Amino acid sequence: MTQRNHLGALRAALAERGLDGFLIPRADEHLGEYIPASAERLRWLTGFTGSAGLAVVLRDRAAFFTDGRYQTQARAEVDLGAFELRHLIDEPPETWLAASVRAGAAIGYDPWLHSAEAVDRLRRAVERAGGRFVAVEPNPIDALWTDRPPPPASPVKPHSAQFAGEEAAAKRARIGAAIAAAGAKAAVLTAPDSIAWLFNIRADDVPFTPVALAYALLEADGRATLFLDPARVDPAARAHLGNEVAVEPRSAFPLALARLGAERATVLVDPRTTPARVAQRLEEAGATILAEPDPVALPKACKNSVEQVGARAAHRRDAVALIRFLAWLDRTAPVEPVSELAAAKRLLALRAEGDRFRGESFPAISAAGPNGAIIHYRVSEATNRMLASGDLYLIDSGGQYLDGTTDVTRTVLIGEPSEEIAEQRDRYTRVLKGLIAIATLRWPKGVAGPHLEAFARRALWQQGLDYDHGTGHGVGSYLGVHEGPTGLSRAARPIPLAPGMILSDEPGFYLPGRWGIRLENLVMVREEPIEGAIKPFLGFETLTLAPFDRRLIEPALLSEWERSWLDSYHARVAAEIGPLLDRLDRAWLEQACAPL
Repeated sequence: MTQRNHLGALRAALAERGLDGFLIPRADEHLGEYIPASAERLRWLTGFTGSAGLAVVLRDRAAFFTDGRYQTQARAEVDLGAFELRHLIDEPPETWLAASVRAGAAIGYDPWLHSAEAVDRLRRAVERAGGRFVAVEPNPIDALWTDRPPPPASPVKPHSAQFAGEEAAAKRARIGAAIAAAGAKAAVLTAPDSIAWLFNIRADDVPFTPVALAYALLEADGRATLFLDPARVDPAARAHLGNEVAVEPRSAFPLALARLGAERATVLVDPRTTPARVAQRLEEAGATILAEPDPVALPKACKNSVEQVGARAAHRRDAVALIRFLAWLDRTAPVEPVSELAAAKRLLALRAEGDRFRGESFPAISAAGPNGAIIHYRVSEATNRMLASGDLYLIDSGGQYLDGTTDVTRTVLIGEPSEEIAEQRDRYTRVLKGLIAIATLRWPKGVAGPHLEAFARRALWQQGLDYDHGTGHGVGSYLGVHEGPTGLSRAARPIPLAPGMILSDEPGFYLPGRWGIRLENLVMVREEPIEGAIKPFLGFETLTLAPFDRRLIEPALLSEWERSWLDSYHARVAAEIGPLLDRLDRAWLEQACAPL
């Protein structure tokens, strides 16, 4: 069945239910970035394979929304004869709905696939147009999707305090006390990474992020209930969870919400991250909703001393693999055929040789030439491109290790420069200046990520240039490579940066149809004492260790302090990673890290 047939079948199913439209987000019942195959309803409908998107289907129109990372990809994957392509940020769905919904129309949504906050925003838009926003259960796509995969059921695995740095019982007591201080009896947790961190457990329910798709209730006294199939919890995992944690099937979760309602309890629910149906069920049963941020999110983001040590160790091992790859690529690609797929497989194989490696932290973006301008390009057999002399090759990749999560991007020149080299050096150096600006910032406590992002764009803005993605996202500890609640982005919540937070620093520049440049290091927030400062200041420690391509740097565009930073950084890379390499790769690294 083609995508157009899927669209027609959905419209017929909506008409049978008396609906004039329906929203299809790229989401599961936990609202995370990575979702199981059984939740890929948006892909079933549209063919889109990216990680951020939403479709709105009306009787006579349909629109597909995604952000700047995926505009080019959406044009290639989505039938634009059936769907209007819209920018998720510049023209959000609520704007389109307010202008497109007809008076009296009933627009449906699955309340398990949208947050409470999103439902409120979308409802207001539909009602402004004179329509009704209607919760629909079960999801009408599920009856049409005849070959839908089964839900995941991977075993739950304990995550040792050797890597977590704190026992789960201590975490529950600490977060429970915060719940009590907020005036609630319990908190509902639906974000899989929050649950994984709180209970010190991991699993393999979704690609690239080691989490179990579960729900949890955490009581103010530290007791908790974990809702997932008990058969997934073997005796070792059961002993790890302890006697103060009950394990019940997912089907018991709605009943537990009803019990809290019957007790007239005050329940903490994050309206940004929790499915709308959770708050609806609690309120229907008589509970009082305390709309507050997920109480786990901020403690999870502030890595403890053990997690910080683990992050540094994981990045050193990751650097060995990446530098071996870059050295191999520099020797091989100019003289032998190397494809995007082959390069990505080579890097994965090198990472897999490292201790404590558990898999990629996201699908590697292995992009040569014009594919590098597709911000979240994913190579496939259909798009696989050979690396040619003169190409810019962008490799954005990362690893999951028991002691840390990595994410790094380098853009390198393949073979001899092309006639575009002067423009490429200018843009590359301006991107590098943005990375250095973030890496060297110091700021007073209380400043949030969105307040810093402009520093990364300044060198590009001066030439009328920009990039259509955020500069940085949070990163977990053997958890999500994209972790809230903070980030270096205009779209991020203004949550003050705090010691122990790990973020990416990844400015870029892209010329569609020609080439793309992105450079990325991970950085960790730390205290930065300044003599005579009138208040405490913070700064970043750079975790990523890999050289930048000196052939693409225009030294005249760098200030003296930027050149000094770069030479110092390269000297550090050579000193820390060189001794871990064989003679051939060590010689390559020494040349790559020579002073500018």
